[in-house]
Amino acid sequence: MTQQAINIPSSSGNDIFSAPFLLGNVGAPFVIGMAVGYFAKIMLKTALFIGGGLVVLMFVGEYYGIININGAELEHVADAATQVAKDSGNYLAGRLSTITTRGVSAVAGFTLGFKLG
Repeated sequence: MTQQAINIPSSSGNDIFSAPFLLGNVGAPFVIGMAVGYFAKIMLKTALFIGGGLVVLMFVGEYYGIININGAELEHVADAATQVAKDSGNYLAGRLSTITTRGVSAVAGFTLGFKLG
């Protein structure tokens, strides 16, 4: 009984399940997206912590009569900061979607990294 080798031709350029294709188009963009998402969440937490501390200091200053706070202006500043955060998130997601042809793995990595952060 002789064993015969079956030669199956494959072109690595068209093989979507090959390791180089998956690493380049799914693995690396996912890791990059996850790192960016994690960093964005940490920066958002830091900004909220500092912003909250500043608001508390302003309230203390108002209590002692050092400053006067206008509630409408404070709300306007909070709305502007919220809009900047939304624009930053949209920019990052849009930029990450251009890393691969479909952009799904990078955006999925960003979402996971943001959740983990």
